[in-house]
Amino acid sequence: MSETGNRMELRETDIRTHYAAALALLDRLDHAPRLAMGLVAPQIEERSPGIGARRAFRSTTPGLVTRRTVTSDGVALRSRIAAVARGDLVTPVQAQVTQALRRGLAIAMAIADQVADRTGLVALKRASLDGTLSDDRRADFVQLVEAEALVTLFVFASATKSLLADQAGTATVDLSEVEEVLTDNAPLALNGALWELDQDIAVLAQDDATLTATVIAFCDALAEKVAARAATMPGLDAFTQATWHVAADDFTVQGFAAPHARKSTTLTMAFKTPEEVVGNHIAKAQALRLSKMLMAYDFDRRMNPFADLGGFIFTFMGDGKPGTGKTTLIQMMAGLIAGYCENAGYPFRYQNLSTDNIDSYQGKSGQNAKAFITNIIDPAVIGFGTIDDIDQLAGKRGDRKSSAGQLEITAVLMESFAGANTVVRGNCTFGMFSNYPENVDDALRQRAGARFLVDGPQSRDDYIDILTLLMGKNHDIPLGNHDLFAAQAIQKAVAASYASHTRPHEEGLLRVFERVQAQHGDLDTLAKLGTYLKAIQEADERFTGRAIKNITDAVKVRAMDFELPDEWMENPDLFLRRDYDTKSAMIRDLRQPITTDMVLQEINRYADSEFRYADKSDEIAIANAVRDMTRMEEARRRYAKGLGA
Repeated sequence: MSETGNRMELRETDIRTHYAAALALLDRLDHAPRLAMGLVAPQIEERSPGIGARRAFRSTTPGLVTRRTVTSDGVALRSRIAAVARGDLVTPVQAQVTQALRRGLAIAMAIADQVADRTGLVALKRASLDGTLSDDRRADFVQLVEAEALVTLFVFASATKSLLADQAGTATVDLSEVEEVLTDNAPLALNGALWELDQDIAVLAQDDATLTATVIAFCDALAEKVAARAATMPGLDAFTQATWHVAADDFTVQGFAAPHARKSTTLTMAFKTPEEVVGNHIAKAQALRLSKMLMAYDFDRRMNPFADLGGFIFTFMGDGKPGTGKTTLIQMMAGLIAGYCENAGYPFRYQNLSTDNIDSYQGKSGQNAKAFITNIIDPAVIGFGTIDDIDQLAGKRGDRKSSAGQLEITAVLMESFAGANTVVRGNCTFGMFSNYPENVDDALRQRAGARFLVDGPQSRDDYIDILTLLMGKNHDIPLGNHDLFAAQAIQKAVAASYASHTRPHEEGLLRVFERVQAQHGDLDTLAKLGTYLKAIQEADERFTGRAIKNITDAVKVRAMDFELPDEWMENPDLFLRRDYDTKSAMIRDLRQPITTDMVLQEINRYADSEFRYADKSDEIAIANAVRDMTRMEEARRRYAKGLGA
């Protein structure tokens, strides 16, 4: 077993040693369920004519009479798998599922052995068998045995899912919660898990596709439940502080974090280059920087120096009128990250949460949203998640038009983006996009740490550039007197865009700004800037402490307002493959000091967006109320006219 730091290579011989025991579990095991109710009635034959199969007598032992008495069910998982859509021969998929289960069990047993050796559980087990276990060590023994059971279950679920990743299709199953999670000891824990998996396969697996889907769904549910229980369980440091890698399967497990799939899925998308994005200067510049920031993520430390230094954008919202380039911006950013990851050899995962994820079944929409979040935040990949048209997907609380599924998605996104358990590692980012951000729930919208105004082409030069770009080359029309794409020079355009926010753009905010400036002069101190923030809050009560946090985060991003050199992306050895401390020092050297202009501009940028959303939202609400009143008035008039007739 080779070991580098806390990363260990699990030897193939250690895994194969457990093949016989794993296969024996799949062939036959007896288990009396404690927590779960059986979904399939066991087939029990009478022992002889006239003699029933159930117990005739009740226990007379004191205390045992109150215990739940369930007969042990004989489970033959191999036979259960082979019986799915029974044919003359076992199908290749059934064979692959069986092999994945056997190898998943063997990997779990091998890692559990090593954890037991590290914690001293092996010696305690020997003492327990010999009857020499002292009373003062008994509590430690029980604790470590329970920890071993959790490790075994989690690794079994994670490894099996990883091994079946290539066979995962589009079929889905409605799997209930895994209940038979036992922690008395590792063998009993595996017996309970395999018993429940057998039950689920019997009910849900109708063919090869649903068989694979059932096993993967079961592994997901089991790993999630075990990880939740492990969060409060002591005695797991030897497992959580180390990393095991199985080279033959490219499978890595680090504590109770969800391992990534063995292969990255191929991203199929019409990528756009930055030159093909006309206008949207600040949004484009921040997307470019964020794409490079993600690449600074350190897979060994599982942290990004930008997240450590306070200049990382975890969530952002892009809003603008229809047709201003939101989809183009997504295509540009996904293309950049995919290219950087391919060059560096990093796994990249992109996923969009769409209206297809809204389900009529109660709780299913929330599960879909949680699966989306889990896939993107996986610390073993570089992730980019988008939520396009979020106003249609996430419901606004208090809006009677919002469906239960939409409200479930809102709750999941709010908890995931800024919940008590949210950890920003810097390996992923989420972008929310909308033509109508005023229809997004206020609390969810405020969880967007950065705001990208996607306003499309603005100047005469922008319109000439986009016309030339979209016309293509199949024409002979002369360009005329114009310096093509000169207006898209990003540094110059961004500087002008930032400078324009020295004063607010929205009329309501401009009145607040001018009043505070008239009373206190130039806003060049923290006290004056704080006074301005308080005045904004008095004008809009939705401007809370979270808004201040988002503004300060944006200011820290501005302090990181530099281009990571393209050579660093092209040659991974220059930066990407350096150790964490070196990368952090290189970034720190490029950081610039924060100025009052930066702070004021970011206050105005953020507050402008909130006033823009609030004004639109209020206007829409007023217009709807006027329309309802007008209709009611017309109804009264017609009703009165009918009575007069």
